Amino acid sequence: MTELGRNAALQKATQDKLERFSRSRGKEVKPGEFWDLVVITAVDEDQRSAYEVQIREKCDRKELPIGITYHVFADPPGYKIGNGGSTLHSLQLLSDQYGENLSKFRVILIHAGGFSQRLPSSSALGKIFTALPFGEPLYQMLELKLAMYVDFPSQMKPGVLVTCADDIELYSVSDSIVFDKPGFTALAHPSPLSIGTTHGVFVLEPAEDSQIRDVEYRTCFQFLHKPSIERMRKSGAVCKKAGEDFVYTDSTYYVDYGSALTLLSLFRDIRPLRCEIDAYGDFLQGLGPGATVEYTNDIANVTKTDSSLVGIRKKIFHCLKGTPLNVILLNESKFYHLGTTEEYLFHFTVDPCLRAELGILPAAFSLCQLEASEEHTACVMHSVLHPCVSVSAGTVVEYSRLEAKVTVGTRAIVSGCWIGAELSVPSETLMHSLSTTLDGKTVFVTVAFGIRDDLKKKASGPADLNKLELFGATLKECVSRWALCAEDVRFSGDVCNLWNCCLFPVCKDMKSSFAATLEMVWAARGKGKVTLPRSTRLSLQEILQNKDLEQMLGFRKGLYEEILANK
Repeated sequence: MTELGRNAALQKATQDKLERFSRSRGKEVKPGEFWDLVVITAVDEDQRSAYEVQIREKCDRKELPIGITYHVFADPPGYKIGNGGSTLHSLQLLSDQYGENLSKFRVILIHAGGFSQRLPSSSALGKIFTALPFGEPLYQMLELKLAMYVDFPSQMKPGVLVTCADDIELYSVSDSIVFDKPGFTALAHPSPLSIGTTHGVFVLEPAEDSQIRDVEYRTCFQFLHKPSIERMRKSGAVCKKAGEDFVYTDSTYYVDYGSALTLLSLFRDIRPLRCEIDAYGDFLQGLGPGATVEYTNDIANVTKTDSSLVGIRKKIFHCLKGTPLNVILLNESKFYHLGTTEEYLFHFTVDPCLRAELGILPAAFSLCQLEASEEHTACVMHSVLHPCVSVSAGTVVEYSRLEAKVTVGTRAIVSGCWIGAELSVPSETLMHSLSTTLDGKTVFVTVAFGIRDDLKKKASGPADLNKLELFGATLKECVSRWALCAEDVRFSGDVCNLWNCCLFPVCKDMKSSFAATLEMVWAARGKGKVTLPRSTRLSLQEILQNKDLEQMLGFRKGLYEEILANK
């Protein structure tokens, strides 16, 4: 099949799934034709509450199928347990609630815990509720996940499909994908070797048939987690097609009910967890006949180590050893990641492939007049823009109101904002307005960062502000442009990074909040002067701790009703 033919087939397959899911939105689904349970994980009780509110509202607006149970499970308080720990904890909660009836259920488990530090505009309401520029009503990541797997439940024995909230897998197959084998069954996508270095890679058992089809059922000899290219070659993971080297990388996997019981038994042995477990690296590396215990000592890809990690990994390995790892090769598939500002902007405004495959619109469920070019476009979602607004190419505006003569530069993200008349947002800037509670009252804060800023990068302390970069300058330079000195800078929490840096002024309403932070941004970029208050400045971390969910969702609801009334 030619590249053009592949893209056309993938586009048609994707649109077919979206249409099938759209027909079930707001409708009661029959037993067996959809998931019995949809489970979403959250990092804590506060995030769980926020997710549950949004799911209820989505059901009320007929955006999701009804007649099934949606669960949100928060990680236990205390130590971070990773998505592997969340998987085990969720299985335990399901077992507690449903007992042996769980053996009849087809469950989708979506990992959505975390604060989206690489895409801060999704931090307050969750990456699983990230808006997507198509659909009426507008799709969010939750609906897209359910749509892309809409064919799975009817072809699946009882068990659990494990997936993540910030990636998209598109695939075209001539027949249904079947999940009926014992053990784990993983989806695999052909990828360049460079992609394999940041993902899981499958070393396949030899094929009985050398013919390549759009879908192949194979067994995995060994699973490699973020391997070097040298290791891929030595392990026999590298395949060839038309003279090009490639590997099969991971995305989503299925666990049959018997293996879920094995994981439950493991959890009862290792809880309470005091370390982060990876649902991919720590589970899948223990599977297949080529698995060895050596990986349990490898902490190269671990962000935070704990003394108990290696011992827990060894228990996981010995518990899962001998469990089959089946692989479904999706040879006509694509994997997209939407977890960073750069990926978000590229896929929504530049990438012609995803635009065609999903039917991405320059203006989705919005009141605005935008002229889109074929190659480069802006993207507006669930927003109300005055006719005299200018939004530059490569920019995303979501859940916002822009008044007359507002201009937004290139490659910017504007999220949840009310922008007053004649204001100008600079290029390469993310601005996101939030409501939070301070001294018992609802207040508004707009946070702003450069598109390329690293919010997780650490400095040793307030005296080391040169290590942190904001809007292309050092934080020390920015602080001086705001008429402050290093001693005025406070960090919330015990880590000195932009996420915890208390920079953003508190205001009584959304419009003045946006205007105050915008002045900061221009001053930090060397244009204009501003004097920041020496007190009552908050970090994004502090804002999220006390966020006013009702206020933020209320603003979105007001936009929703206005757009609906004027459509």
